[in-house]
Amino acid sequence: MANFETIKLDKGLYHTSKGFLAELESIDPSENYKGTSLEGLDAFERQLKRFDIKVKGPNSDTIDKFFATTDSAALFPEYIARAVRQSAENSSTIDRIVATKTNINGLDYRTIASIPTDEEKTLKEVAEGTAIPETVIHTQENLVKLKKHGRMLVASYEAIRFQKLDIFTVTLRQIGAHIARSQFSDALEVLLNGDGNNNPMAEVPALGNTFTYADLVKLWDALSPYDMNTLLASSDAVVTFLNLPEFRDAKAGLNFHGNGSMITPLGATLIKADDLSGAIIGLDKNYALEMVTAGGVQTEYDKLIDRQLERATISQISGFAKIFNAAAKAMVL
Repeated sequence: MANFETIKLDKGLYHTSKGFLAELESIDPSENYKGTSLEGLDAFERQLKRFDIKVKGPNSDTIDKFFATTDSAALFPEYIARAVRQSAENSSTIDRIVATKTNINGLDYRTIASIPTDEEKTLKEVAEGTAIPETVIHTQENLVKLKKHGRMLVASYEAIRFQKLDIFTVTLRQIGAHIARSQFSDALEVLLNGDGNNNPMAEVPALGNTFTYADLVKLWDALSPYDMNTLLASSDAVVTFLNLPEFRDAKAGLNFHGNGSMITPLGATLIKADDLSGAIIGLDKNYALEMVTAGGVQTEYDKLIDRQLERATISQISGFAKIFNAAAKAMVL
């Protein structure tokens, strides 16, 4: 069993295909600490404890604490990546609209697709000795388009060395929130216009020049046999829904009046999507969209360790692909 207090830390741990945390976990597995006072901490958190670095709370340390030794300095890029990643996950609505997430080690990824006919959607009785109906799954013709989103950190070590880590983490969380919003915009783009494989979203015309309860019912019916469990709408459309008589009574609006939680039209989770204009999207989140990421949050660890910040980028590469195109439809005015 490796002793977490004697592990040699250097930037070479970032130069592996597994990444810093996975590499550190392989050297110092968390399962070895079951039943001890360190149970519940991962390998990175044990290193913070080793060097007595407190990253949050009113008694958090200063950035200077990371650079007290060459070993502890190697933890700084992971601290930044973790703060950004956790904020992106907490700020993101992606989990509410994607069916699955796929992490790849390269930049080329070709997803699979299945386009069932109406007959294939119904599993009919198969008589003895007859062929079983087939569902064809094939790879898409075009690769998933991946995009990099990130920010550049610009600051001299001398300028921020005495800054508390707690407040510095707030700045990093904002970067994570920006990445999450950019990814959500990418997801909307793929839902509406397709992922490059000739699969734009089918449109359902509205009944009038403004969205009504009857339009929601029409969209709900058009999505069958999929369930409309998620509804994406622009700010104007959300305001319209909140003022519909069907959703304005005290019982329907109880959560919204009490804690700001959106109502659930026809049982669907209502998500505000400011990038939408003149349209609402109904989808079955269990079947519509796949998110693809090429690694996690990336940092320029050489600059963060050797040059002690100055200018360093924080980024994440991601893209989206449609799984079942019919699992999402747009209603347009």
